[in-house]
Amino acid sequence: MENKLSRRSLLQAAAAVPIMSAASATVATTPASAATVPATPHGGRPDTTAARFTIAVLPDTQYLLDDGGSDAEPVRATLRHLVREQARDNIVFMTQLGDVTEHGTATEMRAASHAFEAAGRLPYSVLAGNHDVSGDDQRGDSPYLRTFGPQRFSRMKTYGGSSPDGYNSYHVVRGGGREWLVLALDWRASDAGLAWAQGVLDEHELPTILTTHDLVWAEDDGKAHLSGNGQRLWDRLIRGNDQIFLALGGHYWPSGRTTLTNDDGNAVHLHITNYQDRYYGGAGMVRYYAFDLARGVIDVETFSPWLQSKKDPTPLETEHVELSGDVDRFTVEIDFDERFAAFAPPVVPAPLPPSAVMPRGTAAYWRFDEAGLAAAGTDGAPVAPGTIARDLTGNGNDLTSSLLHASAAEALTWSAEHHDAQPAHASLRFDGGKGPDRGAVLRTGPDSPINSATFESGYTIETFLKLPEPFEGDHAWMGILSWEGRAGDAGKHSGWSDDETTCSLNLSGERFLQFVVYPVPVDADPTSWSHAIPVGRWMHVAIVNDGRHTVMYVDGSKIARNAAEESRGISTLGKPFAIGGTQSAERYGQGFYGWIGDTRIVSRALRPDQFLTAGSR
Repeated sequence: MENKLSRRSLLQAAAAVPIMSAASATVATTPASAATVPATPHGGRPDTTAARFTIAVLPDTQYLLDDGGSDAEPVRATLRHLVREQARDNIVFMTQLGDVTEHGTATEMRAASHAFEAAGRLPYSVLAGNHDVSGDDQRGDSPYLRTFGPQRFSRMKTYGGSSPDGYNSYHVVRGGGREWLVLALDWRASDAGLAWAQGVLDEHELPTILTTHDLVWAEDDGKAHLSGNGQRLWDRLIRGNDQIFLALGGHYWPSGRTTLTNDDGNAVHLHITNYQDRYYGGAGMVRYYAFDLARGVIDVETFSPWLQSKKDPTPLETEHVELSGDVDRFTVEIDFDERFAAFAPPVVPAPLPPSAVMPRGTAAYWRFDEAGLAAAGTDGAPVAPGTIARDLTGNGNDLTSSLLHASAAEALTWSAEHHDAQPAHASLRFDGGKGPDRGAVLRTGPDSPINSATFESGYTIETFLKLPEPFEGDHAWMGILSWEGRAGDAGKHSGWSDDETTCSLNLSGERFLQFVVYPVPVDADPTSWSHAIPVGRWMHVAIVNDGRHTVMYVDGSKIARNAAEESRGISTLGKPFAIGGTQSAERYGQGFYGWIGDTRIVSRALRPDQFLTAGSR
C-alpha cells in the first residue's frame, strides 16, 4: 500500500507540472503508404440496428508519441484494426482517453495527427490529458487544440459540437437501434466547461458515456476510487445526471473499476483504462466495450492488435497480446430498458389493426384488446366464464372462456402486458397449477370451421407467451394451445397415450416447449422440442408446416430438435381448438401458468419475415 500511495502521489504531482518545451529529438513521421487505410475485408459498415455493437476505447498513447524517441506504429495498427474489423465487430465508435502525446509539442501533435489518419471514416473522439496541455480548458490556443480541436471532428456524422473553448466535445452515436451520447471532457474542465456539459445533457436526454482523462485511481487489486478531479466531476456533474451510466478515464495505473450509486439510486460504472506502464508503452492496447442489448450486458475485453499481427512474437510479446483478469476482461450487467426508463424509455411499436396482420390464408386470429375481447380494459380484472374472444377473421372461430376444475375467478384475468412486437397491446393471464388443480381455457364452439380443418397443404400456428418470474408453485406439464381430439379416436396408437390430444403446444416440467401432432395419413406423432425457455420474458413462438415437415421457431429463430418424420396435416377430428388448457388437463397435466397474447393460425407455411412480429419492425 505504501508503494501504491507513493506512486499515486508522484502521478498527481506530475499532473500539476506545466508541460515543458519540446525535446530536441523528433518523432518519426508516418510514411504516406503506412497511413493508408486498407479495405475492409468483411465488407460494409456497422449495423446500427443490431442488438450487439462495440465502442472501442483507446487509452494513453503518450509513450508511443514521444519526441524523445518512440514508435507510433502500435497506434496505427490499432486504428487500422478497428477500420478493418468495423463491420465484423460492429464497431460504431472509438473514444480516446487523453495523454495522446508525451509533451504536447507541435512535433508530437503532427505525429499523432498522422497516426490518427489510419482511423479513416471510423468516428472517434479525442480529449486532452495533462501531457497534452496544462491548466484547465480555458487555456487558449495550443498544439493540441490545433490538432484535435473542433475542426478535426466537424465532418463526422456523430459529432454534435464543442464547448466555446474547443477542448470539450460531444458525439451522438447510434447502436442497438437507439442513440447514445458520448461526452469527451478535458482533463480539467473549468466551471464554464461543466456548465457547457450540463447544457449538452439537458438538451440530449440520452444514455451517456462520460470520458475524461483523470477520473478514478485503483489499488493493486483493481478496486477503484474517485480521484480529486473525479470527485469534483461526480459531485458537480455525474451523480445528479441519471443518464450518465458509464464513466471512463485513464491517467493512473493499474486499471480498475468501481460502481457508485447516483442521486436517483441507479448504478454508475466508473473504469480506469491505461496500459502505458505495460510492455512497449502499452503496445497500442485497445479495449472493446461490446454492448449486448439482448443479454443486458457489456462485455469488456482488452488486447493489442499490433501484437496480434506479429508473425513470430517473443515470449514477452505473447504475454501482452491479450489481457485477462477482473479489471481487463469482464462483464457489466445492465438492464438497459429499466436503467434508462426514466429519461429514454424504449420505443414500443404502436398497436396494429387486425386487418394489418391477416395475410392470405388466415384461418383464425384472436387478440385480447378491445378489438377482440369484450372484457378488455381493466388490468388484473377477472375474465368471467362465458366471455367471448372474437375470431377477427370473421370465419366464425370465436372462443368462449371457462374455468377448469373448481378454479376461482382469478384463474383467468385480463392484462395490459404484451410482447413489444405484438400487434395488440394486451394479453390474458392464466393462473393454472397443481395442488389444488386449477386453470382456465378458451375454446371454440362445436361448429367452428377450424375444428375440422386438417391443413394438409401446410399451416403456421403463432402465439406470444410469457412465464412468470419467479416461477412459483406446484406445476406439471401444461397445455398452451391444442385441438382437443383424442389420439385413440383418430386411430393413432403410436404415441404416449390414446388420451393425448391430436395436436398441442405444451410446456414440460423443465420448461421445454413441446409441439406434438398426429398427422392425417399416418399413425405417428412427430414432435418438436425447444430449449428451456426463460421466465419473466415475452417470446414469440411459431410452428410452421410446409405439408411435409414441421419446424418450430422461438423469437424468429429455428430450434434444433424439429421432428424428422413426415408430417402432413392435423387429425383435428372436428374437436374444439383451445387456448390455455384442454379437457386433457383434467386428466393429466394442468392449465397454463403465465401470459398468452395474440394467437394466429394461417393455412399455409409462412416465412419468419411474415410472422406476427414482422409488422412491428
